[in-house]
Amino acid sequence: MSAHNSMPARGDIKHAMASAQGAPPVEWRIAEGFTPYEEAVTFMEARADAIAAGAARELVWLVEHPPLYTAGTSAKDSDLVDARFPVHRTGRGGQFTYHGPGQRVAYVMLDLKRRTPDVRAFVAALEDWILATLAAFNLRGERREDRVGVWVARPDKGAGAEDKIAAIGIRLRRWVTFHGISLNVDPDLDHFGGIVPCGISATRYGVTSLVDLGLPVSMPEADGALRAAFETVFGPTA
Repeated sequence: MSAHNSMPARGDIKHAMASAQGAPPVEWRIAEGFTPYEEAVTFMEARADAIAAGAARELVWLVEHPPLYTAGTSAKDSDLVDARFPVHRTGRGGQFTYHGPGQRVAYVMLDLKRRTPDVRAFVAALEDWILATLAAFNLRGERREDRVGVWVARPDKGAGAEDKIAAIGIRLRRWVTFHGISLNVDPDLDHFGGIVPCGISATRYGVTSLVDLGLPVSMPEADGALRAAFETVFGPTA
């Protein structure tokens, strides 16, 4: 078998991302109100440096942002259709995405040297975390090898239709992760119309949320499911 054919699909990666036995639990923090994006990035960068230096615990930080667009390192200017909200250029991977009220953003600052120093394995673990979170609400999410994130089949919208319910965009510095995931709980889905989300323009691919799918989930309920699922993949929190 040739080398380029031997790479496993993300769903087949045995990622072993749990913390080592005896390691301190990951700090779990929920921000109140709306967090300005620049403030979040400044905080993440400083915390990632402190984690790498052994001066701070790993952290998952849950926030909501005011309406805004972010452009990752692969973003194309043509995918910004209508800059109706502030646009932030950011160092995370990926293309354009939207953040705003009703969407839970989880910024994940973990030291992969203490876990598994493998970026693809980390992305697979993030997807597993999201899939387990959705399963708590009896919702089947799916991953796609050609599209990072988590998707929900929408046969009600036509053959082959799928909607994205969660996005992933990460960055690493000295094997410490930052940025993370976003889960659509109940955002205004019209706000995604100002961009081509994640550079995917095919009309059969859209955006959805838990509430859009008929699941009246509150943000605290989503947070509880995120925390329980995180612990099954990454280990204890406190």
